[in-house]
Amino acid sequence: MLLLENIHTPEDLRGLPLSKLPLLCEELREFIITETAENPGHLGASLGTIELTVALHYVFHTPEDKLVWDVGHQAYAHKILTGRRGAFHDNRKYHGISGFPRMAESKYDAFGTGHSSTSISATLGMAIAAELDNNLQRHHIAVIGDGSIGGGMAFEAMNQAGTTNANILIVLNDNKIAIDHNVGAVSRHLLSITSSPLYNRFKNKLWHLLTANSKKHSTFARFLGKMGNVIKGFLLHQSNLFQSLGFRYFGPVDGHDVVYLVKILTSLRKIQGPKVLHAITVKGKGLELAEHDQTTYHAPGRFNPDTGEILELPTANEPPKYQTVFGKTILELARADSRVVGITPAMMTGCSLTDMHEVFPDRVFDVGIAEQHAVTFAAGMAANGYIPFCNIYSSFLQRAYDQIIHDVALQNLPVIFCIDRGGLVGEDGATHHGYFDLAFTRMIPNMVIAAPRDERELRDLLYTAYFYRKHPFAIRYPRGKGRIVGNLNPMQPIDIGKGNLLRTGQNMVVISIGHLGNQVSQAIQNMEQEGLPLPAHADIRFLKPLDHDLLHQLAQSYPVWLTVEDGVRKGGLFSAIAEFLQDNGYCNRLHSIALPDRFVEHGAIADLYKEVGFDVDSIEKKIKENMF
Repeated sequence: MLLLENIHTPEDLRGLPLSKLPLLCEELREFIITETAENPGHLGASLGTIELTVALHYVFHTPEDKLVWDVGHQAYAHKILTGRRGAFHDNRKYHGISGFPRMAESKYDAFGTGHSSTSISATLGMAIAAELDNNLQRHHIAVIGDGSIGGGMAFEAMNQAGTTNANILIVLNDNKIAIDHNVGAVSRHLLSITSSPLYNRFKNKLWHLLTANSKKHSTFARFLGKMGNVIKGFLLHQSNLFQSLGFRYFGPVDGHDVVYLVKILTSLRKIQGPKVLHAITVKGKGLELAEHDQTTYHAPGRFNPDTGEILELPTANEPPKYQTVFGKTILELARADSRVVGITPAMMTGCSLTDMHEVFPDRVFDVGIAEQHAVTFAAGMAANGYIPFCNIYSSFLQRAYDQIIHDVALQNLPVIFCIDRGGLVGEDGATHHGYFDLAFTRMIPNMVIAAPRDERELRDLLYTAYFYRKHPFAIRYPRGKGRIVGNLNPMQPIDIGKGNLLRTGQNMVVISIGHLGNQVSQAIQNMEQEGLPLPAHADIRFLKPLDHDLLHQLAQSYPVWLTVEDGVRKGGLFSAIAEFLQDNGYCNRLHSIALPDRFVEHGAIADLYKEVGFDVDSIEKKIKENMF
């Protein structure tokens, strides 16, 4: 690490001779592999962008020039080169640095990212702001990759940018994979560009011709620049998407040739207006297993840094993940009914739709990073008699809120929303926590909203939603393992809007929803072992419709209520129960355990649970404080 240990800022990097950059890239790659082997993170994407990162910081004068990283998990090398190498061992840890760019963390993080396809919009906004400030020297670069170019927001931004003379450069990090392999027409279009032997031979010969003697050929170069659209269109036998949108297109180039990247970026700095540099990279570059199994090594957990072998594998005596249970259950339903279809926006492996896809590939639809489209696509299928299970992570479902209201609920179409990663998700932090879905779905008419307490109940709710089909049906469940070891029960229907009184008690009832109810049960068991008076415990199960019969019974029996939910306090279970008590004239004392009115940072689930009061000890303490 002879070079890397002396790089504290991009200014230090720019002091190196060009010939040293390949060695620096090797050191960066070794550092990231070593660190993430022990402290897990997003490995594959960042290994693929090392040369791009070095070249960008070498050519552009960050932070004066603005560099925005789409999605954000491809930015580890960026963090290391911008003063955070010493803190990188705490990456994604509680109170450590974030796994994503954050404006509050560094002046080099020009814009916070965590969701996809936002970089071009943000970069264009910065560029237009610079024009209004008459700052025409500042450059604005968006690095977009991991499938994000297929997101609709990226096209909306390019549609505007192409009509301006904004000084922006889009670096398309084309690794042909998001988490799963890219899908759709955009991916095919990029492949047609990168796989054209005629075009690539012509491009390479032309580049060497023009750079051999820049003065002699400057006139010819300007002429070819003006004729670029014609030449590329002729050689590719089709129009270039980016050029059609008003961008000057350069590439494809080898995204792992750092010297070549520096040379071409230096040339692009001199060209005004919107530009695209199309770079071909390999996700997981430099770690053989990561290159060959890019989906697994997107975020592999702990692994051997020398071999890449993953060290943490599931064992037979562990409870299954909720995602695994979903995957096996939807496959059972699909075998029984050919109308069952699975839909996901680029999350097939993460949400476990892969099982169904292997058996029924024509009935599972990965629509790419396009949550809005996924929801309305599901609505269209439901309108024609199919039974769509639309699986989207909670934090990404936020991106399709209008479609849930306008295209599904308003038309009362029976789309089944499987809201994965509900609640706190851990090390990915504020951009990925799923704590708003209970609140933002509850206010929508026609919605049925439920959250299972365990994996068996998840199966039963999926089965219930399959048969119900009168309204849109949302089932939200957490990331990770459940609590039941062994075979799960055969599926059986649950009465819509019916909760479950798990135990009676004295003076207080704890009303929980979802997986967090298991923490409540454990807290009450601890109190029982201490010989203390115990509260009642009700699993409300359905946030909408509420079980009014059960709530009336509880209101007459228990003067003190405590709601527990893995979501925001405002608008969720607490608000629903408060409304019930108010509407029915009850004067029961109401307390809550819920997420505070702020964004929760990243860290291990145990640390975050303790911070917000979701751990067993905190729940027990809250019960004791308010029971009498």
